[in-house]
Amino acid sequence: MAHVREVKKARAGFGISRVLVPIDFSEHSKYALRYAAGLASSCKAEIVACYVVEPTIFPADFSMGQVGVPNVEDELRVRGKEELDNLVMKVLPTRLKRRTIVRTGPPAAEIVRLAAEEEVDMIIIAAHGHGKVEHFLFGSTTERVIRRAACPVLTVRHPAV
Repeated sequence: MAHVREVKKARAGFGISRVLVPIDFSEHSKYALRYAAGLASSCKAEIVACYVVEPTIFPADFSMGQVGVPNVEDELRVRGKEELDNLVMKVLPTRLKRRTIVRTGPPAAEIVRLAAEEEVDMIIIAAHGHGKVEHFLFGSTTERVIRRAACPVLTVRHPAV
């Protein structure tokens, strides 16, 4: 009987009330935000747009190891928040409930952590389609999010790029 209730709930609005959309300001992620807006409109869901600042580490010298640069990260967070707020205001219809969040850390880990903290029902993330060499060397944030997230992850590829 519980299964029947879950199916009815899913059909009645897909059970989606909050969607996380990671943004890196590429055309791919902007397309993912527009895609999420369409889905959120039909489900009356809230969109949580996030930007993750990767920690800035510079090699100091061999005796001290790597050194973080907090002022650079602070500036990137401030600029990232401004850009994210502007993008969300520009792309999302005003009737949609929305929030923006900026984090610092490894992008995939922060996206997954934020999804859990915000109890999102889905992550909508851009699939960039990097080349084979770049993918081999650096991996894919999207791929890591898919593997680690506890909620469904919808990947969106920009059709024109």
